[in-house]
Amino acid sequence: MHTPQHPDRIALHNEVHARPPEAMTPPLAIAHLVMLADPSQREESRRHLASLLRDHHVPPPDEHVTHLRTELGALRLRWEMHTEFVTWTFTLRIRDDQLAVADLASALDAAPREWLAGLPGQCISSLDLWVLPGVRRNGDDRFRQRLLHEDLLVGSAVAGEQAQVFTDFAIHPNGSSRFLLYAGELPSRRLGRLVQRLLEIETYRMAAMLGLPTARKTGVALASAESDLAGLALAIQSAERQEEAQLLDRLTRLAAQVESQYAATHSRFSASSAYFELLDQRIAQVGEARLEGLQTIGEFIDRRLSPARKTCEWATRRQDALSRRISRVSSLLRTRVEIEQQQSSQALLEALNQRQDLQLKLQATVEGLSVAAITYYIVGLVSYLAKGGQKLGWPVSAESTAALAIPLVAGSVWWSLRRLHRSMFSH
Repeated sequence: MHTPQHPDRIALHNEVHARPPEAMTPPLAIAHLVMLADPSQREESRRHLASLLRDHHVPPPDEHVTHLRTELGALRLRWEMHTEFVTWTFTLRIRDDQLAVADLASALDAAPREWLAGLPGQCISSLDLWVLPGVRRNGDDRFRQRLLHEDLLVGSAVAGEQAQVFTDFAIHPNGSSRFLLYAGELPSRRLGRLVQRLLEIETYRMAAMLGLPTARKTGVALASAESDLAGLALAIQSAERQEEAQLLDRLTRLAAQVESQYAATHSRFSASSAYFELLDQRIAQVGEARLEGLQTIGEFIDRRLSPARKTCEWATRRQDALSRRISRVSSLLRTRVEIEQQQSSQALLEALNQRQDLQLKLQATVEGLSVAAITYYIVGLVSYLAKGGQKLGWPVSAESTAALAIPLVAGSVWWSLRRLHRSMFSH
């Protein structure tokens, strides 16, 4: 094929094959660790994986690999890098002698202790899952009694009632929660898919809960911000004009505080919402049916996690609602300030008009005085000319000449000033 190819075509196409389930045959002990990691810790996880592989003479992963499955002697390792966390899944076959005495150990016991202690990131989930053959009917179950707390027991028939799963959602002395799965007659690949979904239920349950501490902290901050907004809204009602600028500044600071908090928590709440949706999907996919006297896993999670889920959703809605309320109050205050500014501008224009009228009247008065003064000086010059002209034969006396010149000079000066005035204002 010679047509131009999108640079991500192969990667996008192969995404449907990413993280495929493994074919499994019981009895198995599976340990699943979820390490919350930032970008640098996720890269460190790759190097930590490489060190373990190197100790077992296995080639290290490529720098672009995000999931890997490999055999490390009797232990099988599955490593996956996700957006926020890295998962480590260890699988170990249970020996017949262990089954005989119901002595089921964690698969983590087969992993190097020092290496496990150095896993990058913070553990948010640690799960031991034992996959045993057959199913258990009502009656004595020595595995369940030894591994799980009967008073906290939750369980259901799954995979079309061909298998059974039990858990107590408790953290046991080794720091892990526990699942016990009776595989019935499930084919190996279908069993692998079921195991993967159970692991993902625990992973997404804990990942979704990461939003709860943030929601609680946000709730305290939102309550304070809502109280501040209520106080500002009340102050605006009785505020004087000189106080409005200060109130607007306080309102702007409150808006900045709320938007800053929204930006800091939005990604966490969005991630929790996505994880809750994935959790719902995985619970639906295992196909639970009720076992007599027990809550199903889906019922237990829905009942116990609903408050946390609603708290995260309510925190998001409160943030949105508070932002809108601040925006409305800000708009009202700005409108009030703008109206008062317009009124002040109108009053200023009226004052300017009054001043202009006064200036015109004063100008008219000054023009009259100017005509009189200019006329006085010009007539004085005419008088001097008349006096000098008498010696040369001018027949009219200087006083009479000055008197006759007054109306002519005054008219000429007045006409000249008016012409100058019109020419200046016409431009």
